[in-house]
Amino acid sequence: MTVAHPGLTVWFTGLSGSGKSTLSLAVSDQLAASGYRVQLLDGDEVRLFLSKGLGFSKEDRDENIRRIGYVAELLTRNGVITLVSAISPYRSARDAVRIRIPNFLEVFVNAPIEECERRDVKGLYKRARAGEIKTFTGISDPYEQPLHPELECRTDLESVPESVQRVIDAILSQIMPK
Repeated sequence: MTVAHPGLTVWFTGLSGSGKSTLSLAVSDQLAASGYRVQLLDGDEVRLFLSKGLGFSKEDRDENIRRIGYVAELLTRNGVITLVSAISPYRSARDAVRIRIPNFLEVFVNAPIEECERRDVKGLYKRARAGEIKTFTGISDPYEQPLHPELECRTDLESVPESVQRVIDAILSQIMPK
């Protein structure tokens, strides 16, 4: 049975390897199992299908976030809990999406860069430090932390189930009648 609820965009932002995809997938699975309408927009998948051809310049990264934000806005407007998992390194691009989507929850998935490097199964940080990747967020390109996220998950200090529960609690507090 589907639960009646308004739409909401939940924007997971953080460095590569911080745990955005892990948390958003677990939140998606748990919400779907409970009957909520939910859609996950993962940054890696969006780059393959919606933003193919965009590079990693500031302009291309901003355009990628604008496109993701547009899709999230459409889904949210139609009563879907939309989970966006994207590095989204620039605060101004995230803030522009926040302005467009009235029901918005920013989740800062925070882990020290050393922890993100330790978790890096793709070897991206190693390649960035070797100069093989020219504009890598957190190494040779900035990551602008959110100033006032609705929620911060310290994935180096919390377990995945603890962070997932905190995100779900935040979602439910926004979509359920008071």
